[in-house]
Amino acid sequence: MKTPAPFHRGELGRALWGFRRELLFVGALSFLSNLLMLAPTIYMLQIFDRVLASQSEMTLLAVSLITLLLFGTLALSEWLRSRLLVRASLRFERQLSTRVFNGSFRAYLGQSASVAPRPFADLSQIRQFLTGQGIFALFDAPWTPIYIAVIFVLHPWLGVLALAFALVQAALAWFGQRRTVAPSEAVLQATGQTMSELQSKLRNVEVLESMGMVAALQARWNRQHAACMDKSTRAQGLIHRVAGWSKFIRYSQQSLALGAGALLVIDGQLSPGAMIAANVLMGRALAPIDLLLGAWRGFVSCRCAFQRLDRLLADFPEQPPAPSRAAPTGQISLQGVFAGAAGRATPILKNVSFAIPAGTVVAVLGPSGSGKSTLVKVMVGIWAATRGAVLLDGVPVRDWNRLELGPHLGYLPQDVELFGGSIAQNIARLGEVDSRKVIEAACGAGLHETILRFPQGYDTLIGDAGHLLSGGQRQRIGLARALYGDPSLIVLDEPNANLDDAGEAALLRAIRALKAKGKTVLLVTHRQGVVGVADRLMVLSDGELTADGPRDAVLASLRRPAPVVRPAALVQSA
Repeated sequence: MKTPAPFHRGELGRALWGFRRELLFVGALSFLSNLLMLAPTIYMLQIFDRVLASQSEMTLLAVSLITLLLFGTLALSEWLRSRLLVRASLRFERQLSTRVFNGSFRAYLGQSASVAPRPFADLSQIRQFLTGQGIFALFDAPWTPIYIAVIFVLHPWLGVLALAFALVQAALAWFGQRRTVAPSEAVLQATGQTMSELQSKLRNVEVLESMGMVAALQARWNRQHAACMDKSTRAQGLIHRVAGWSKFIRYSQQSLALGAGALLVIDGQLSPGAMIAANVLMGRALAPIDLLLGAWRGFVSCRCAFQRLDRLLADFPEQPPAPSRAAPTGQISLQGVFAGAAGRATPILKNVSFAIPAGTVVAVLGPSGSGKSTLVKVMVGIWAATRGAVLLDGVPVRDWNRLELGPHLGYLPQDVELFGGSIAQNIARLGEVDSRKVIEAACGAGLHETILRFPQGYDTLIGDAGHLLSGGQRQRIGLARALYGDPSLIVLDEPNANLDDAGEAALLRAIRALKAKGKTVLLVTHRQGVVGVADRLMVLSDGELTADGPRDAVLASLRRPAPVVRPAALVQSA
């Protein structure tokens, strides 16, 4: 069977289409529920037109028992379709949760500006809509014409009246959709941006407090919040006006239908039972349209969440698993690499090429903004090169299985980020704690004795992002994490930025130990102290590799004074 075209548009749509069997069952149960909704109407007709006329108690008992049985079946079908939708929605979320996690992780890793701020909240919102009243209104809406047809059978004029009210309600729903979708989407977007910006600023709460920046932040947030509230007020005003008109139409329909039925009864064209039944049917016929109006905001929010999530999954499709490879030796090379940050037009690295044999210690020098941090991010595969190739043991770094490569790679970023938990868990990279490896890594970073002085040693909790530690302690724990498991390639970005003399001495000992083991080490530094342990120096300037070679030769070229260029006028006068 060929899949309908609309479900080829995105992965999320195809995932929903995979639940078509469950939706068919829900449709069948909705058919049964709406069919049984005719039971009260039929019961009224029997009471007014048969039981009261015949004065038969047995007829009343039989009709009442049959109606109670139908009501029980109605309740069972309603419960079954609700349960079926809940289970299907939970399966839907479980099915997509891994994909959403991987897609959002890759989006944040690539610094994508289009990434949704809350992908898992979007997934939950879709799941909640699938179990809410709005989805039931969609299944019940096709029964509106059927109810109106039954009213036509009771009397044509009542059918015309029901059809007129249904058209007015449908027109009101269409008008509400046209006028409220854009304002509601603008409110959701503005609210998300305001909260995201506030949360990003509050991460630096110590800076805000110490430098008296709270008032400025509050004023800025107040302006953004006021603009967001203005948009929300306008959107809510539209929604409330539409809801008010809907109530007016619904109440008018109930009274006018009853009045029109009474007029027909007086004229002898309708029985009292049919009058009551027609009024009930008319209310039932317009109920799905009224429910759709009430659930419209949820539908708009769900549609926005669906579009954001579908765009995220389309931008970051599922990747086939990389093949298993032998452990890397640490040989790495760059071939004509251009790279930059997402959203930046000009590249940061420009045509960088070099090859580092396994077991070499390389120090990278250069002024701030020269591209050193970008270089190490490209080398470890955090950022992708826009042009050129990054090869680890002759294989593009992107083609390695990251789960297999991770234990063989150590990375210490410039801004050290630790995780909530114990010191041992952070050093063990949040995996299963191997005490021997943890202690070896801590000793390698010169941190073992310091850790033992903590109240609970390696089991000491460091708080969220390690805020209970000093900057130097965080950096040395980050270094121990990079050394954990004896990796083949270690990349250190400003590893001594927050270290005191004792910490820098421990760092030098760690690099010498790695060098003795034949490990490949690349470190970015501004300090000359660690340059002495390097075999090779690289110098970056404005994203270009301006010097590369043995340490002593590069240092000699850097110390050599630049030639003085004399203006041409002075040369001629001389």
